Amino acid sequence: MPASVVRMSREPALAPEKQKWLDAFRSVRDETERRAAPLTPEDQIIQSMPDASPIKWHRAHTTWFFEQFLLTPHQPEYKPFDDRFAFLFNSYYVSAGPRFSRPQRGLITRPDAAEVTAYRGHVDDAVETLIRDANDALMAELTPIIEIGLNHEQQHQELMLTDILHAFAQNPTFPAYDANWTLPQSRGAAEFVAVPNGIQRIGHGDTSFSFDNEGPAHDVLINPVSVSRSLVTNREWLGFIEDGGYTTPTLWLSDGWATVQNDPWEAPGHWRREGDGWRQMTLGGERAIDLDAPVSHVSYYEADAFARWSGKHLPSEAEWEVAARAGLLDDAYGIVWQWTRSAYAPYPGYAAIEGALGEYNGKFMINQMVLRGSSVATPDDHTRVTYRNFFYPPHRWQFTGLRLASFS
Repeated sequence: MPASVVRMSREPALAPEKQKWLDAFRSVRDETERRAAPLTPEDQIIQSMPDASPIKWHRAHTTWFFEQFLLTPHQPEYKPFDDRFAFLFNSYYVSAGPRFSRPQRGLITRPDAAEVTAYRGHVDDAVETLIRDANDALMAELTPIIEIGLNHEQQHQELMLTDILHAFAQNPTFPAYDANWTLPQSRGAAEFVAVPNGIQRIGHGDTSFSFDNEGPAHDVLINPVSVSRSLVTNREWLGFIEDGGYTTPTLWLSDGWATVQNDPWEAPGHWRREGDGWRQMTLGGERAIDLDAPVSHVSYYEADAFARWSGKHLPSEAEWEVAARAGLLDDAYGIVWQWTRSAYAPYPGYAAIEGALGEYNGKFMINQMVLRGSSVATPDDHTRVTYRNFFYPPHRWQFTGLRLASFS
């Protein structure tokens, strides 16, 4: 019998609301460790580029989040595991204090992975004690912080997989994170369907959890447009490559063309030419390209160029959300995030939450593009139709793909 089951069976009964949050906390924290379990201590140290972070850092940062925002303000007797960790494992919360340089996280060989495990256990025990002992008034204060902390950790669970994939892709032995891993096949039909037009409502507008950037709900005008039910596939992308897509400057935005020239790019991320064909690095190791799988690891620049080559467009995020709400999108979730042509900007009436947690989303609303849906790396219960993911246009180490829109 798992230790967690034994532990729970010996505990006194809790009020249902407390038990719900205790179970949710344990479930998310255990999932992080499950994702780290296939990795060696050496795997957990590597940082393959400034945009990625070591797995060990993700495990520690998500722990620091609960220590910083939950335990320190609400449990007076709490003793930090190590006072130095706040500097090492803060990310971008300027209001929470100084932090170690992001591009140099891979230089932190100490604390080692085992000490990070002990840190997680120390904080987990304190959080569970806090939940068990809280009165109703305190529990009402804790719940929003626990909820955002769990959703925050689920975001890092996705980053753990994309970051280790990028690291393994730099290794000439092409190691597998999980030899049995596969990208789900697209179930979509290659057809365009009309999106409901006129005045439509988008954004998060009920009492369930959302990040602050998902609201407020508001009306938008959708002009007549059709959207592809299906995601763009590797087979279609090969047509783009073979037709000179990466060598035709008129298909590209200026910054995108500069990126193609400087890097240089000739295919999506994690693709490698071998003879007359292509291979792709995956979480299951390097494999031949699956022509019928949705294309993944493409940047906004590439998605926009492909749409232009196809004589189509990328949908706006409002068009995507209205189509998704109407059930028009196959594979909206669980394979690849889908680029939209929408800049990441605040909705009308947006206001960041108060305090350091207000730095979570609002301050990044510049120079980035919105993606919708979710990916194969996204935790199963971390998806919703209003979710606004965002990345800079050249980024492609995430599971990012696209579907097309047409105004004709």
